[in-house]
Amino acid sequence: MNISSIVIQCLPKYYDEVVEWCNQNSDICEYHFGDKEKGKIIVTIEGADVNEEVEKLLKIQQAPHIIAADMMMTYQEDLDDAIKELESAEDVPELLTKEDVDPDTVVYHGDLKKKL
Repeated sequence: MNISSIVIQCLPKYYDEVVEWCNQNSDICEYHFGDKEKGKIIVTIEGADVNEEVEKLLKIQQAPHIIAADMMMTYQEDLDDAIKELESAEDVPELLTKEDVDPDTVVYHGDLKKKL
């Protein structure tokens, strides 16, 4: 399951209509709060995967009176498993799994496996 926050921008005069659209389309997004004077609205979307989230984001972007809708933050439940898999893989360069790497010491040759 993926959960992402979306910031929607609209003209202040359409704020109430956009919030109403969000509330009527709860299968697409969930309205949380906003700033009517600035025309900014915060919603979240959920999806089984990134493709479903992108589909929902596109529906929001195409809704009436929306100037822009951009994904700001995302959470993926499977991310922790992916990180563990990456860290335990033998062919992953140590550079990619260490947190205290000094970027000035990294020499890039077009292939991280050729780092050393």
